[in-house]
Amino acid sequence: MTKFSILDLAPVPQGCRPGDALRNTLDLARHADQLGYTRYWLAEHHNMVGIASAATAVVIGQVAAVTQRIRVGAGGVMLPNHSPMVIAEQFGTLEELFPGRIDLGLGRAPGTDQRTLQALRVNPAAAEHFPDDVLELQSFLAPEAAGQTLRAVPGFGTNVPLWILGSSLYGSQLAAHFGFPYAFASHFAPDALMQALQVYRQRFRPSQQLQRSYAAAGVNVFAAETDAEAQRLFTSAQQRAVHMVRNDRGYLPPPIDDIESYWSPMEKMQVGRMLACSFVGARETVRRGLEKFIADTGVDEVIVATAIFDHEARKRSYAILDDVTQSLGRAAA
Repeated sequence: MTKFSILDLAPVPQGCRPGDALRNTLDLARHADQLGYTRYWLAEHHNMVGIASAATAVVIGQVAAVTQRIRVGAGGVMLPNHSPMVIAEQFGTLEELFPGRIDLGLGRAPGTDQRTLQALRVNPAAAEHFPDDVLELQSFLAPEAAGQTLRAVPGFGTNVPLWILGSSLYGSQLAAHFGFPYAFASHFAPDALMQALQVYRQRFRPSQQLQRSYAAAGVNVFAAETDAEAQRLFTSAQQRAVHMVRNDRGYLPPPIDDIESYWSPMEKMQVGRMLACSFVGARETVRRGLEKFIADTGVDEVIVATAIFDHEARKRSYAILDDVTQSLGRAAA
């Protein structure tokens, strides 16, 4: 049965502070813990006023502390921004505190612009060493070897599960080579999804962590009691995507009644392409869309992002989606 999980970008709604967004994250995590979702991921972004999850490991710790069942992790940490040893210590600490519940998804992109990279003291060429850094990180999380003098403490022996994230063929090839689970960022960059999944499955090499390929894909879901209500909620994400096209990233805007007057024909086309893996509507509409997506992709897991301006409407969307996923599971069984 296909699993469903949550990617929370900790969106900061217009008129709110990052603290408001983070409190919403904790409330949504508690909500998700009571529903049937498999994992709850947060992602590293920097210098973006509309995203509050820059200190990703810190937020993951807070989410894990207010939940009991659900797996919690990074979707992901941008490894070129960090020392592998520091990330091993951070996620080793999380695993020691919340054993068996921590995931570590790794991305190669910086998650920000070049000027911010300078502020982070990151060499732009660091991404070229991504495969070596992944292996070094894995070694810091592995059991202590005989004669080993350099350890991540906490970290060694925790074997925190590693994922490779990506939106191109590079990540799929790397995940296959290392024998890691793979998550494709089709919630905002869906163009290479099918090809990346094919490459990953064809080239997968079993590893100590994973014996068979395991692929997840990101989607956007906006569920409500009616199709019309869901489409209106979706306009917040559509506006935000327009802002990305205009290189004017800001806070998550409130929904509007007429999205057509907001964008140009070219922007509409670009946003439509960016948000192609979006399922918007009432229960049955969302169910049909997701059922086809799962059949087309064959993914083992769907990771759902939902950028809704009103927090209670966002919680309601995930509750409706949980009902849908349960019905999909029963149908599959």
